[in-house]
Amino acid sequence: MLDLNQKTDYDHLNYDQLVLIYKKCQACKLSKYRNHVVVGHGNVPSHIMIIGEGPGVQEDLEGKPFVGRSGQLLVKLLSSVGIDRDKEVYIANTVACRPPGNRTPHRTEIETCQHYLLRQIHIVQPKILLLLGNPSLKMVLGQQFGITKVRGQWFSQAVTYMTDPLYIMPLFHPAYLLRNASKNNGSPQWLTRQDLQKVKDLLMLNSMPSYFTVESQSVEASPF
Repeated sequence: MLDLNQKTDYDHLNYDQLVLIYKKCQACKLSKYRNHVVVGHGNVPSHIMIIGEGPGVQEDLEGKPFVGRSGQLLVKLLSSVGIDRDKEVYIANTVACRPPGNRTPHRTEIETCQHYLLRQIHIVQPKILLLLGNPSLKMVLGQQFGITKVRGQWFSQAVTYMTDPLYIMPLFHPAYLLRNASKNNGSPQWLTRQDLQKVKDLLMLNSMPSYFTVESQSVEASPF
């Protein structure tokens, strides 16, 4: 599991300062292809932080994450369980520049962006971290995990910015859900709504329950 408390080169920067540095970044080859650096978007701080894969065509044009078809579906899924993207969620990606042809970001590209992303987590101070798809899952939890086996399961890590641990859940990426459009029971979209309901239920609790406190392990049975 990635140590989310590790120091970065940007620990001295506030959010606005980090964004300015971010937008000038040319640390990897992705900078050659971009129109915009797609920094995270949402309230700072936020209870929920979402980490996706990387910007697509529309995101690269607008400079904002999850504004294309995947983003529209994500908003609908969040809204279906009573989570407001604009008020409760901060969204970022493993990389801030669009990979050519919308390919999956290379591991070296993700590692180059990692300290930017870590500093965003430190500033946003989420209670819940949602990992959309395999790239963000493997970056945070490790290469041994696959999204189909662990989606909807809770992981946790102690963080320095709050006394409760940070709760982490992998989810199917909305792009995958668009390719699997069925809403029938047991379908990927149906499963994702059940997973997001767990997130909403956890947010509604006055305090994080002790049976969620597991260090770097999944919770096999949901208490909800």
